[in-house]
Amino acid sequence: MLFIAIQNINFIYAQEKETNAYKTFNVSAHVKNMHTWHGSVVHPGAIFATSLEYNSRDSKFTFGVWGGASFSSIDVYNSNLDEYVSANYKEVSIYAVYRFSNNFFIEAVSHNNYTGVEERGDKLHFWSYDKTQGYNFVDLNFGVNVSKNTSLYLATILGGGSGDYEIKTDGTYKDSWTHYLEIKSNFWEKDDSKLSLFVGGAWSFITDKTFYTENKGNIINVGATFGQNINLGNYKIPVEVTAMWNPEKEKTILQLDLTLF
Repeated sequence: MLFIAIQNINFIYAQEKETNAYKTFNVSAHVKNMHTWHGSVVHPGAIFATSLEYNSRDSKFTFGVWGGASFSSIDVYNSNLDEYVSANYKEVSIYAVYRFSNNFFIEAVSHNNYTGVEERGDKLHFWSYDKTQGYNFVDLNFGVNVSKNTSLYLATILGGGSGDYEIKTDGTYKDSWTHYLEIKSNFWEKDDSKLSLFVGGAWSFITDKTFYTENKGNIINVGATFGQNINLGNYKIPVEVTAMWNPEKEKTILQLDLTLF
């Protein structure tokens, strides 16, 4: 099963409000050598990602859509053909953020990753949230700045979405309501360069199984992100390199993220 992703909502709105004129709509574009999310690799190859956002004039509310598509494909099994076929990563997710202050926000995300759905012989239902179909789910998230350099991010998957459940002996489903908590701290900063450290873990109060782990809860996302601007004449390209280790899956990756605009 592919894990799905949405861009991180960072605490940069106070600074932007001070330096930039108000913009009702914002767009962004990124190129990445791979796509990761909460300690998992969503797609192992290069992708192009873009977003479109509406922002309220007081900068408290944002509504946006985020989409990603891959340059490379993966193999998925088509049971009708009894063979593996190629499928490109495809995602269009929707999110809304409300900022109570510069230090606290609440966020709802509808993750819609439909990679390989039609290629494996299924019919695509983009707005279906059937927990067994495996590609749409909603999570509710909170972010808090606990100090100038440290933030907490808590994400909770709602209602057993996209396989976040245990199958009981009688065949019924018991929803896990998996929680993911990440602590991130700015470790070093100079000029336009910054190094941050993070650690994240997942657990469920209801079931042993979680959305992110094989069995019980565990630490799943440990690493560091280095960000720096690359100057091309008068144009600056923000670049981030993330080194991530998932101790449960014994997976280590190095992700490159270029912000085009």
